[in-house]
Amino acid sequence: MAWTWRFEKSDGTETEPALTPDEFTTQGDAESWIGEFWKELLEGGAEQVTLFEDTTKIYGPMSLSADQA
Repeated sequence: MAWTWRFEKSDGTETEPALTPDEFTTQGDAESWIGEFWKELLEGGAEQVTLFEDTTKIYGPMSLSADQA
């Protein structure tokens, strides 16, 4: 089981993130990582993220902008 983030522009198109994480083994690890690096990701052009467990969408899109959180 692998947890991954999809990085997107505000219109939902996928974008290459400024930081590329490995796959995570738990949802908590994935969420901790996004909590630590969301500012760098936003500055690098990702505006929202979606969390997947393998190919199943868990939630998202979730804005990385602090004023929309």
